Amino acid sequence: MNAERLNQHLRRTLPHGRVALTHPAGCPELGLYLFDPDVLEGPLTHEQAQAVVAEPAYWSFCWASGQVLAHYILTHPEVVAGRRVIDFGSGSGIVAVAAAKAGAAEVVACDLDAQALDAASANAAANGVSVNLCSDWFQRPGEFDLVTAADVLYDPENRVFLEAFCQVAPQVLLADSRVKDLGDARYRRLGVRSCSTWPDLNEFEEFNQVRLYAVGEGFPAV
Repeated sequence: MNAERLNQHLRRTLPHGRVALTHPAGCPELGLYLFDPDVLEGPLTHEQAQAVVAEPAYWSFCWASGQVLAHYILTHPEVVAGRRVIDFGSGSGIVAVAAAKAGAAEVVACDLDAQALDAASANAAANGVSVNLCSDWFQRPGEFDLVTAADVLYDPENRVFLEAFCQVAPQVLLADSRVKDLGDARYRRLGVRSCSTWPDLNEFEEFNQVRLYAVGEGFPAV
């Protein structure tokens, strides 16, 4: 998997779209193929904007929660070392890549979006690691020690996964910038860290406050 494959994906909605290898400010330890804003010579046309909304390439941006969770894992590699990890809603793959670099025995990047899985594979290779890919959470391969997830609770219907994560593995690491109260006592807050989407989408400041949660013991506070 290489950058050109990702460029082809982007150009389905943005004719001049391309990715560039960049280091997100919230997790500069990793290099990722993300949307290159330099290709924009001005505001998107109405047609381009409609195409982006219809098929958003979420994987081409590194969201704040993913950066914070990836940085946490790289700072505390003991939380994944030697363990089997599944990253739910992997997107660009930053959390999965971080877990692999931190010494996880195996990492599975899980996402419904086939383009996101291509991105996760390319970004893993760019960082000298490999991750396995899964397109269906309900067909995940085998048992896991840890579930990771970042910014997956934006839709209220996704709250059911708080229970599902706990059923899949004895430990969970979750980062979220949208929901201030998970309403589940099993999830212990580890702390809050400020971060912005990369490239920066100038989101509301409240969405730049990322809360880290854990289920299980042995997770250091932020």
